[in-house]
Amino acid sequence: MAAAEAQAGRTLAALWRAIFLVSFPFGIVGFVLPIYGRELGASALEVGALFSAFAIVPIFVRPFLGRALDRWGRRPFLLIGLAGYLVASLAFAFADSVWMLTVARFIQGLGSAFLWLTAYAMVADLAGAAERGLSFGLIDEATNRGAIIGTTIGFTLIFTLQRGGEPDWQRLWWILFVVFSLTTSIALAIAWRGAHETRPPRPADRPKAQALSPRLLSLMGIVLITGASSAMVWPLLVVFLQDSLQAGVVEIALAYLPAALLSSFLPSRLGTISDRFGRKRPMILGLLVGAVASALLPVLRSLAALALVWAVESAGYAASVPAERAFVADIAGEDVRGTSYGLYTFALFLGAALGPLVGGWLYDRVSPATPFYLNSAALLLGALLVAVALQEPSRAGQPLAADGA
Repeated sequence: MAAAEAQAGRTLAALWRAIFLVSFPFGIVGFVLPIYGRELGASALEVGALFSAFAIVPIFVRPFLGRALDRWGRRPFLLIGLAGYLVASLAFAFADSVWMLTVARFIQGLGSAFLWLTAYAMVADLAGAAERGLSFGLIDEATNRGAIIGTTIGFTLIFTLQRGGEPDWQRLWWILFVVFSLTTSIALAIAWRGAHETRPPRPADRPKAQALSPRLLSLMGIVLITGASSAMVWPLLVVFLQDSLQAGVVEIALAYLPAALLSSFLPSRLGTISDRFGRKRPMILGLLVGAVASALLPVLRSLAALALVWAVESAGYAASVPAERAFVADIAGEDVRGTSYGLYTFALFLGAALGPLVGGWLYDRVSPATPFYLNSAALLLGALLVAVALQEPSRAGQPLAADGA
């Protein structure tokens, strides 16, 4: 028993370090990709398509991949996901056209499909029901801390390459992804050596649980709506704020810094709230806070106000996201966790693929503020649906018979 616990601890530690390192590009890409895309001649719709390209592969892969995780185990797919991110980083480094950027985003989406689905299943395997919110929060912190380090590297390079005007974005982009290729290589090596198989054995005499349940279907519908609406605004956010606040990308990034710092240590702490008081309340709180923040963004006229709104929004999501992922583990039988997370993330990424295209069209054809107001309405609807449509398990980690466990 002690040996098994020690191995589980080593696996979680290796998973944390690998995710920390592979997450270095996540923050800076959100800021620089729209600008670099514009430098290469992309329209607002094409910028949205760059973000949709990332989400298209997971839509088709994850439902089938979840079943593969339950059949063949977690570790091989974790390594494939990290390798996919490595290939994507190399492709980004040499991307000098919108078409090549799109191809790199497809490859990155493939790596994402494998990595994150596997990571969620492994955390659900290793964490007890009373600590799932905490454990998913720790993984979120690894992601956010890696993104902060990568963003710091990125903006250090921007300052270094700036010579009294705009930096050479193509040179900056190449240097960034050479660095990120190295950190992703280290992440792959750490996972290879330290991450062990976590799939729980299923006794031959126990009937297999049903992955697709009424509660999971309800959650999938909610994350489809809220995922699409959130993805609708993010690709255009930096461009919009540059226009409305007359601020450069560096100033906007500094305004985001307090939110980023909060997201690097709050998720594990606020994740324990869902372990103690249930999953629904933090989920509702995060969606409500996000709705208010999205409605305020078009009317903000100072970077200080922007920083405050982002910080409050970050705290709300730090409470809600670990709770949402823990909810999936609570309602899924242990022998179908991979399949359940595959279906859950399928809905999430379907929304993420549709949202940027809609947002780009609305931004170009209606008004720049329209996507933000529509996102606010969708998040309010999501909070209402969580309150009335989701049924909390009677005890965390003990699915009801209706869910087939």
